[in-house]
Amino acid sequence: KIFNFYHITITMPPTIIIPGTAAKTAAKHLRSSVTQSEALGLYRDILRTAKAFHWCDETGVPWHSKLRAEARKEFEASREERDPLIIARMLVTGRECVREVQRKFNDADRKCWERIRQDSMNRDSGDGGGRGNPGK
Repeated sequence: KIFNFYHITITMPPTIIIPGTAAKTAAKHLRSSVTQSEALGLYRDILRTAKAFHWCDETGVPWHSKLRAEARKEFEASREERDPLIIARMLVTGRECVREVQRKFNDADRKCWERIRQDSMNRDSGDGGGRGNPGK
């Protein structure tokens, strides 16, 4: 028989699914280092994002401190979760929330810088409104 390299067929042995074992296997996988690193990465992204919130609330507490404490509380509460679907949902939801907060923050920041630039251009064009122009 001639061996043709491009027409190799590999047959996989049949998989036998025993009720209850698939969930246990999935749970082990989701508790693995991959899931732990995903959760840790999400936690670090939350902390990095929280650094941008440097102003204080009405009681004088910096928002970044409040956000860090809340993230810690949420992650500690979720530490004992073993259901792989719930864990996956929490990770996906957390990522989506962080991205949304980052997007909104970046949009607001960009609008502020555009406003500053526009105000600077108006002031430089002689439309200062009489402030700081002693010669007029």
